[in-house]
Amino acid sequence: MRKFLVILDDSRECLNAMRFAAMRAAKTGGGVQILSVIPPDEFQHWIGVGEVMREEARERIEAHFEVFAKWMRDKQNIDPDLVIREGEPVDEVLAQIKEDTEIGILVLGAGSGRKGPGPLVTAMTKLAGASPIPFTIVPGELSKDQLESVC
Repeated sequence: MRKFLVILDDSRECLNAMRFAAMRAAKTGGGVQILSVIPPDEFQHWIGVGEVMREEARERIEAHFEVFAKWMRDKQNIDPDLVIREGEPVDEVLAQIKEDTEIGILVLGAGSGRKGPGPLVTAMTKLAGASPIPFTIVPGELSKDQLESVC
């Protein structure tokens, strides 16, 4: 089964990427894998404190995932998988794509503010020519109706 890989982070545009991935998967008979990457700089503390912070980050990610997963199950009949990795986001996204051969499309949400589309979108676009899979960039400002019309 072809999977849509979508990134779970704290950005506003993440919501549209999740919606898009779920709607496309539902219409094409695919699946959704949600990847969240914990950057290594979050745990540069004493060992005990770092472990507590790592566990809290995982719990926060799992709670966030459950909100999206419930919507995907209820509205799109898609049961997504969650993968949590630790490291540099671009490296971990590429590693996940390489390790899971069922991933067919990477879905990224793009910010529309003055800061640009976001660091992950910027970095991945630079690698587009050498990417092992195509990716879709979903504008963060699209309305739910606009998303539904393109899916």
